[in-house]
Amino acid sequence: MRVSLSDGDILTEKGDVLLFTAASEKGAAVVSPSMLAVDRECGGLVSAAIADGFRGAPGEIAVLHSPNFSFRRIVIAGCGDGDAAETSAAVGAAVEKVASLKDAKALTISCEEHAAAATTAVAAAMYRYRLGAANPIAPQWKSLRLHSRSRRISAAAVSRAAAIGEGARLTRHLAEQPGNICTPSFLAQTARKLARDFSSVQTTILDEKKIRELKMGALLAVAKGSAVSPKMIVMQYRGAIKGAPIALVGKGVTFDSGGISLKPGAAMDEMKFDMSGAAAMFGAILAAARMRLPLNVVAVVPACENMPGGEALKPGDVISAMNGKTIEVLNTDAEGRLILADALSYCAKFKPSAVVDAATLTGACVIALGRHFSGLFSSDNKLAAELQAAGEISGDGCWRMPLGDSYNRMLKTDYADMANIGGREAGAITAACFLSRFAECDSWAHLDVAGSAWNTKKRATGRPTPLLMQFLMRRAGWK
Repeated sequence: MRVSLSDGDILTEKGDVLLFTAASEKGAAVVSPSMLAVDRECGGLVSAAIADGFRGAPGEIAVLHSPNFSFRRIVIAGCGDGDAAETSAAVGAAVEKVASLKDAKALTISCEEHAAAATTAVAAAMYRYRLGAANPIAPQWKSLRLHSRSRRISAAAVSRAAAIGEGARLTRHLAEQPGNICTPSFLAQTARKLARDFSSVQTTILDEKKIRELKMGALLAVAKGSAVSPKMIVMQYRGAIKGAPIALVGKGVTFDSGGISLKPGAAMDEMKFDMSGAAAMFGAILAAARMRLPLNVVAVVPACENMPGGEALKPGDVISAMNGKTIEVLNTDAEGRLILADALSYCAKFKPSAVVDAATLTGACVIALGRHFSGLFSSDNKLAAELQAAGEISGDGCWRMPLGDSYNRMLKTDYADMANIGGREAGAITAACFLSRFAECDSWAHLDVAGSAWNTKKRATGRPTPLLMQFLMRRAGWK
């Protein structure tokens, strides 16, 4: 998708679709000067839509046919308060609504503010599912033009936003693949392709033999019930000559049956999404490479299936993780934290300045926060504040949850250094406490994306790729 900028008089522009976002103030749509100019030129179409009840509320979309105007369609999308998050949601919804228009290849958005958010929204909204391909299908819109009367749009910000949108599309593409397609080997192939496509990306794949040599007993224990071999996938993006990398860790359970602690059959198909944390790391590496982020990033993805085979991990088993700590497995469906334990330990070799992991870890987090916010847990107040700010900017929000000794004590067991669950209460918190025991970097954060990575329509959202990229961009000094 080509992205270009223009300014001045909107009436000098032409194309297939012209999109306005309209905020709402005191229950009425706010009409911009550009909208007024277009309204006069096309015979009052915008005024008529407002008279018919368009108020600029979130979710409102008006599609106007303008056969005698330089744009064949005029679309007005309500964005409520008009902030970046509302603008992004409005643009995304409008683009999806008009995507079915025949021969609509060129989109122009009139925006005085939040052009970057709009760009990311367009790229993300044009995602279309395709089975098994190496890359998501290309956007329908061949060109996107961003118009501002006041020349406020930053070309650099828009270019970065387009890269984030491309990363979010890859995240959704991987997350939506079925478990028989998106196996650990498929993820490994995707990582290798990123290395082929970008000279700044280097990929290392640790196979089962190497995993065993490194004594990653937690990852091996989860994987042994499946006929599919595990992989530890490492993608290193080198965007700076020197400097410690930021480590990103993503849970890559490509299908989670629950193992011997078998999940209920209803909605088990959604467990193909249990590698959404891993998918976000692929999206982040792609976006970083595309925008040439001046930062070093390493993404570590432990990938396996969790299945109830004859050799599967059993409740009551005691296993040893890579760092030598022993774990009593009380529930084999609490497997994500086990594979992340070895991945977090492995990260120490890179001496990272910060570690952020993302995982569809607990149903408890969905109960606590729903699907609006990802759960944020951190041992570092500064890092937590950075991630929260990145979530607010990107519209990919997170909410900080507590940690502490009182929760850590819930993992106590007589048979090992720790249990893998702490009981029914505070399930998302005790899961984060478990992970904290393997994070060897003082600056560590965990994102529980069990509620935010996919929606009730069983479609991936691309989260938390936008949040991660805003965090990385600000770490690189880009505002």
